[in-house]
Amino acid sequence: MQKNRVEQKEKTRRKLIDVALRLSAEKGFSTLSLREVAKAAGLTPAAFYRHFQDMEDLGLSLLDEVGLSLRRLLRDTRRNTAGKGSLVQASVHTFIDYLNENGNLFRLLLGERQGGSSAFRKAIHAEIDQFVGELTEDLERESERIHEPLSHPAYAAEAIVAVVFTVGAEALELPKHKQESLATRLIEELKMILRGSRAAAAEAEATTASAKKPQPKSAKSTGKSN
Repeated sequence: MQKNRVEQKEKTRRKLIDVALRLSAEKGFSTLSLREVAKAAGLTPAAFYRHFQDMEDLGLSLLDEVGLSLRRLLRDTRRNTAGKGSLVQASVHTFIDYLNENGNLFRLLLGERQGGSSAFRKAIHAEIDQFVGELTEDLERESERIHEPLSHPAYAAEAIVAVVFTVGAEALELPKHKQESLATRLIEELKMILRGSRAAAAEAEATTASAKKPQPKSAKSTGKSN
């Protein structure tokens, strides 16, 4: 009996999240009201409060879902493309496709971090850190596979995520026929970040190798004189 009650409560909570995700995709989370979400889920406002404290609490759950789904999508693309083509190009096109299908959900990750409570902003920064952490792991794995080390992969990942989110915000405001040039620009910008990181690694390696070379002895040190 208790188990059935817990399962029913979880199903209702899941329904609220799914309804809020659908409505957010249609019009944006910031435009939603508690009553609207509850009604769309077939619940009363009082029933809503049995599952979430308020709309911000619901928004935090949505944020987690949106961040997780996008991270999985991008990570699957990187891993499925490894050794078969350009990871950068495949990832960018996957990202642009996601924006076209889930623009308002991406705004939850991006646009709404400028407002909201400190808890909401903190949660968004935590999501960004997750993107950076997973990308760092994949960059390290790929650099080992192709034998091209990166200098500070975490810095490169952080720069890539920052550029991708900035360009993503720009893409949301563009019609689809203008997004191809934006995608081309983004691909080149990401390649520049990676080239710079590889060049820095190569320079550091050359400097280290040079420092390890034995220095020629001077005439004085060998006891010779003119």
